[in-house]
Amino acid sequence: MANAEDAAAQPAAAVDQLPQDQDVSSTVIELAGWVVAAKDSQGYPFAVIDKAAAQILVFGGDGRLRGAAPGLFGSAVGDHSAPGIAGLALREIPGRDRTTPAGRFVGGFGPSIDAGRVLWVDYDSAVSIHPTANVPAEKRAERLASPSPDDNRVTHGCINVSPEFYEQVIRPTFERGGVFYVLPDEASIAETFPEFAQSRTTTKRKGWRRAGRARK
Repeated sequence: MANAEDAAAQPAAAVDQLPQDQDVSSTVIELAGWVVAAKDSQGYPFAVIDKAAAQILVFGGDGRLRGAAPGLFGSAVGDHSAPGIAGLALREIPGRDRTTPAGRFVGGFGPSIDAGRVLWVDYDSAVSIHPTANVPAEKRAERLASPSPDDNRVTHGCINVSPEFYEQVIRPTFERGGVFYVLPDEASIAETFPEFAQSRTTTKRKGWRRAGRARK
């Protein structure tokens, strides 16, 4: 089975904003490899998003890694969106419903009521990817820069990345749309990505440690 390690090694210009010495899980690597091998994104760029590790890996339509970065996610743990949540103002969303849903989503840029043109991951649940919002009380920029994923659950459900990563990687990669694979918090991989789960081998892979970067 093809895997993302080969793809990730090819583009020297891939943007790497992940904290030093932070590995990418074997599940993320295997899922990205399966997407490429199975042509599940149908030639469109795709992202594999790990909520637990607060990581976003972005791949081009050719399967090559374009960037990896930390992200901020919904403050509530959960894998589904509450019915009707897309019609609520942010202040009206109960704390328990501020989840980032898990699954496979086909998304792209489109209009929004209050934020102009945004990159929708899932329009029906009003989840988008956008640069870190300036909310002083929530210290989103500081949370994003933290080396630990433990403080990255703070949004109303949308996915935040640094403005630099958004402009360098997210915006140009998904200008014509793409596919987003969001790993679950509580649901199983088999429930969330059944076709991928069926194709997995029993061989265990080690987490991907990026090579060639010295400590600073």
